[in-house]
Amino acid sequence: MDMSLSIHVWPTLFLLYIIAERLIELPIAARNTRRLKAQGGVEHAPGHYPLIVAVHAGWIIAMVLFGHDNLISSFWLIVYVVLQLLRLYILGTLGRRWTTRIIVVPGEQKVTKGPFALVPHPNYLLVIAEIMVAPLVLGLWEVAAIFGALNAAVLVIRVSAEERAWASLSR
Repeated sequence: MDMSLSIHVWPTLFLLYIIAERLIELPIAARNTRRLKAQGGVEHAPGHYPLIVAVHAGWIIAMVLFGHDNLISSFWLIVYVVLQLLRLYILGTLGRRWTTRIIVVPGEQKVTKGPFALVPHPNYLLVIAEIMVAPLVLGLWEVAAIFGALNAAVLVIRVSAEERAWASLSR
């Protein structure tokens, strides 16, 4: 087997994993959104959602364009795998309440168990880390910096909107 071929398979597999993960999550989030809305849930601040989609899509496209044939950094790959384990823990804690949108069901309380007892918004902290670490797996520090900054800007909007949504229930 050509050694250069086998070296370049790993970045492709890594990128395919990221794409598959996001594509698998979309119908789960949509199903959870429909379920929460059927329970009387109200979507808050949907106007920022296209920004989130654009940042995530641009992040993936940039990694595919610039990193598809780069060598994998073992250190950053291990960090990314740890982040994926944390992702499972966080999403498992949220269960059917996890969605990509801000949906608040009147009468429900914010999740405060598991990682949510330790830090506010652990899912957003995880996403910040993922957006920074995944490009570093491929040696793309520029992509990590640019999309890390874009994601941080969008999350400022997102977190404040989510906090306002929960605060509106207590009025």
